[in-house]
Amino acid sequence: MSRVKRGMTAHARHKKVLAMAKGYRGRNKNVFRVAIEKVEKALQYAYRDRRAKKRNFRSLWIQRINAAARLHDMTYSRFMNGLCKAGIELDRKVLADIAVREPETFAKIAEQVKASLNK
Repeated sequence: MSRVKRGMTAHARHKKVLAMAKGYRGRNKNVFRVAIEKVEKALQYAYRDRRAKKRNFRSLWIQRINAAARLHDMTYSRFMNGLCKAGIELDRKVLADIAVREPETFAKIAEQVKASLNK
């Protein structure tokens, strides 16, 4: 039976981890034992923050819509309620974009929302 030399596998594994640790400071970037810990922790943060990013953006959109709605004498919750009653199906991302980039359009939407709330 022939002898199996495993150096290639280990070298490939080390190379992969050290490539992921590129840009880290000190021994974190060039010592395998330290780099593997830092890379694993970084991957945990990345996994967690991909989910947190969705929450953060939704929160930002709500803040922008609320600010724009208050310029038209409404709170965020009243505005969203009126939007639903008016039958306008725009999501928060689009509404926030309209509120920031096209205030005139948002004003027209706000008028429709007020009309639906007054019915």
